[in-house]
Amino acid sequence: MDNLLSGLGKFGLDEGAANNLFEDANVVTKQNADGSVSKEIAAPKEEDFLLLKAVRCPICDGTFRTIQIKSGRTKRKEPDMDLRPRFEHIDTNKYDITTCPKCGFTAINRYFGHLSSLQTKMIKEGVCDKFKTPPTQEITEIKTYTYDEAIELFKLALYTSVVKKASNSEKAYACLKISWLLRGKMEELAVDKEKNKEAIIATQKEYASFYAQAFEGFVKAMSSENYPMCGMDQSTVDLLIAAMAFNLGKYDYSSRFVSSLIVSRTAGGNIKKRAHELKEKLVERMKNK
Repeated sequence: MDNLLSGLGKFGLDEGAANNLFEDANVVTKQNADGSVSKEIAAPKEEDFLLLKAVRCPICDGTFRTIQIKSGRTKRKEPDMDLRPRFEHIDTNKYDITTCPKCGFTAINRYFGHLSSLQTKMIKEGVCDKFKTPPTQEITEIKTYTYDEAIELFKLALYTSVVKKASNSEKAYACLKISWLLRGKMEELAVDKEKNKEAIIATQKEYASFYAQAFEGFVKAMSSENYPMCGMDQSTVDLLIAAMAFNLGKYDYSSRFVSSLIVSRTAGGNIKKRAHELKEKLVERMKNK
């Protein structure tokens, strides 16, 4: 094959860089014991899905960089029954948060820039002015969050939503996101159940508290707020409520929402499909009960 980059040697560059133009970047060459060479696909690292994004804080007007997910880089898997998103090699929930290292203002990404002048005032007085030191150092390079680090940031976001007197749905959404992170943490701890026995019990207890609060908040929001709610239309919220009610053992409540979704004229095909799947689980659970 002709050298595609011939002539670039005069610039001090490697003319052979394009010899394997479309080789998978994740392919690793391995030297075997017998001297032969083999190639294998290396699993991508969590930081491979992350990037730094410049953001302006609506509270202190300072500019800083935050960690975000690379759009189009992740590969979606089947979500949990209660719509918790899942992706290969990374839990994207950990990075759906922005925190200002200058004043401490922290919020879930969809709520970071949407503030009234009154809310800005309440956050300055109730959050920023009370921080002895900023919650995080300014980010200068890509780093990954542990579940504990992410949970701490989401708790700051929940605290801020209480201070600014946010809607019930926003506070419920924060509780739901924290519960999803705690579920991810439990899955991580379950790799060595015996070693992490006490940590799993403590995490399960915290998870149950946040999940129950999230359910209560969404139920209240449904009777007083308009749709879309937290970016979800009514059918999606109904499915979320039905799934959460099922997980909380409120089977009659879950069944009412499932039945409504199945006969709905506005619910999409995927929502109806998941409603039918949940109905099967309900029938099985009631039968066993």
